[in-house]
Amino acid sequence: MAERYGEQLANELPEADAVLGFDDYTSIGDRLRSILAGNPHVPHVPQDRRKLLPVTPVERQAAAGAVPGHGAAVAAPDLPGDVAPASGPRAVRRRLDGGPMAPLKLASGCDRACTFCAIPMFRGSFLSRRPTDLLDEARWLADQGAKELFLVSENSTSYGKDLGDLRLLETLLPELAAIDGVERVRVSYLQPAEMRPSLVEAMTSTPGVLPYFDLSFQHASATVLRRMRRFGSTEPFLELIETIRARTPEAGIRTNVIVGFPGETEEDVAELEDFLTRAQLDVVGVFGYSDEDGTEAVAFDGKVDPDEVADRVEQVTTLVDDLVAQRAEDRIGETVDVLVESVVDGVVEGRAVHQGPEVDGTTTVAGVEASIGDTVRAVVVDSDGADLTAKPAR
Repeated sequence: MAERYGEQLANELPEADAVLGFDDYTSIGDRLRSILAGNPHVPHVPQDRRKLLPVTPVERQAAAGAVPGHGAAVAAPDLPGDVAPASGPRAVRRRLDGGPMAPLKLASGCDRACTFCAIPMFRGSFLSRRPTDLLDEARWLADQGAKELFLVSENSTSYGKDLGDLRLLETLLPELAAIDGVERVRVSYLQPAEMRPSLVEAMTSTPGVLPYFDLSFQHASATVLRRMRRFGSTEPFLELIETIRARTPEAGIRTNVIVGFPGETEEDVAELEDFLTRAQLDVVGVFGYSDEDGTEAVAFDGKVDPDEVADRVEQVTTLVDDLVAQRAEDRIGETVDVLVESVVDGVVEGRAVHQGPEVDGTTTVAGVEASIGDTVRAVVVDSDGADLTAKPAR
């Protein structure tokens, strides 16, 4: 919000001393000292951050110092051990909770030109963090008690392309999984059009790397996807899912879809529903299209009436609820490894391998004593929506 609407927010919130954008990160201490001294802060004026880095990906690393969290590592031997190692502009950072899962930033920005998405404008062009920086932070997170590393970015499948190696993620994953204390490595936000056999193999065969596929399908109709400036359609998507499950039948696969995109017809919705029915995904997020400032789709013709968009969201959501519940029910009898995240009044709750943090349901294990951070092997005995109930495996 601050990066995208900084000047407007400053005008609308006079009680706020300042609205700071990403460029202020590099000198955040100086900015705060100036504000506390009573000096007025010039409101942040939004800009298209894609213009800050070279168009050619391999030329971006030299300019990466302008992006928080990127650049050469900064040594700080005088700081306590609970402060994260830094790269780029120095920031003192600590974990805010002691849970067994920790996100690890893989990259910033996105080079894709989806017509509905404004993220590249305020996040900028795609920029990978260097493997050495990621491994340093991963070791620090493990020392702080993290058992599961959740790799996050706007597009994880592009990792390494600006470092001269588009398959760098396949090399990095086993190195992260081999760190002492790290038991699970989970990758988020994979672009179906950029999935490659070597990445599928790495994610389904590397010990410690979870067979969890957060695939951003967005739709299944080729017509709608082309207007979104995306690739794929029902059959290629199903082939990808089949490839994954042929290697690891119990793999977790989730997605998000948008309904009501300009030009979407009832036939397109029917195709999306057919795809979802055949795909049998673990979790599906359903979103209704709405215009985003500055995106190409704002000017598209064929806008769907908002009431019809809402109806389509309800229609697809009703289907998805049934499909997700059935997929979870199909896991009854399956043996799962549950990372314990809470123990309340003897009730142990956590996440199985196919369940990502916060959005993919949880697994409750009955009749077991465990502590937060333990991994419990259990057999699924019941389900409720995406949530599972299990008992200890014998």
